[in-house]
Amino acid sequence: MKIVDLVVLSLRQLAKNKLRSGLTVLGVVIGIAAVTVMVSIGQGGQALIQNEFRNLGSNVLIVFPTWKESAGGTREGRAQNLTGEDAKAIAEECPSVRATSPLVGAGGQIVGGGANWTPNAVQGVGPDFLIVRNMRLATGEFFTDQDISGANKVCVVGQTVARKLFPGQDPIGQQVRIKNIPFIIIGVLESRGADLGGRDQDDVVLMPYTTARKRLQGSQFANVDLIILSARSEGESAQAEKEINALLAERHKIAPGARNDFEINNTVEIARIMNIITGGMTAMLSAIAAISLLVGGVGIMNIMLVSVTERTKEIGIRMALGARPRDILRQFLIESMVLSAVGGLIGIGLGVTGAWGVTAIINYFLPSANWPLVVSIPAALVALAFAAAVGMFFGFYPALRASRLDPIEALRFE
Repeated sequence: MKIVDLVVLSLRQLAKNKLRSGLTVLGVVIGIAAVTVMVSIGQGGQALIQNEFRNLGSNVLIVFPTWKESAGGTREGRAQNLTGEDAKAIAEECPSVRATSPLVGAGGQIVGGGANWTPNAVQGVGPDFLIVRNMRLATGEFFTDQDISGANKVCVVGQTVARKLFPGQDPIGQQVRIKNIPFIIIGVLESRGADLGGRDQDDVVLMPYTTARKRLQGSQFANVDLIILSARSEGESAQAEKEINALLAERHKIAPGARNDFEINNTVEIARIMNIITGGMTAMLSAIAAISLLVGGVGIMNIMLVSVTERTKEIGIRMALGARPRDILRQFLIESMVLSAVGGLIGIGLGVTGAWGVTAIINYFLPSANWPLVVSIPAALVALAFAAAVGMFFGFYPALRASRLDPIEALRFE
């Protein structure tokens, strides 16, 4: 018989005993559904992490001053040893670096348009900040090197700030006051929404870092809080880190073997480690869930042994009509694989539904997470193939037993 005919025959045989067939494949259904849910949630977590680091910027590295320590070894705050000139030197002399921006933090209430608002962040940054952070302007323009050198009182605001101060109005050209100092809004950022922690990324005010240091903080020093930069590619981030280390050690006159007065956080490496962790957890949980497939396989073997016993006479008739042992082996083997594959298809359907449900629950209780639903088609196909393989493995012994029946004894079986 052709393979297609054997598959049709197998489906008819399974349909004769729906309840028994359903209970038999229950283990396979649960196993495949559990694996599908685990893989979906795990890949959703990986996508979420990747999206968060993408929002931070492309291949971002952050240079911090080191902590100052007292004689007792306790930390007393960050050193003040990074400057805007350090950032400029990194951009010019490190070939693996795409763009840099100093950053100076400055809080304060912003007043304008007859309203006042306290943003999540008021930051002084450099002209290439948008390049580093993969941010774009919705309207207006960003400040320039001239604004940096002149410490000009201009700013760019996020969508939340624009909406709170100037609802229904164009904020470009409007005057606002921060710590009673007047600023002119020259640009509005595109919306980015909330981050993983629920923090509104649109509730921000950006200005030249020199303006934040001199105008808002009243400082005449050239130091900055940190330097944020992006490597030219993910593969060059490690090389960029080496180049920055060498350059800043030279600029800060760090003696060979001495401790650096700066630290570098490579977010590309952090993202890679996080993906390894989430991938490992997904694989571990999927492996645990797959154990139920073995239970389902044992159930299939048991029911196929019962089926061989019940159909002994049928097997004898087929052999008497010319069926060879290998034909009988193939028939029962395909029945076992079809039984397992049907369970796999049902399991995939339940798994996708379960993944949708779990994702909805996560987003209900943690709306800021915005956990994505990821259904991996390759993973589903692998799960289906694995289910069929389980059917073949556990169905081989019953099929072999059926093929070895003596035709005469089989015909006499009652």
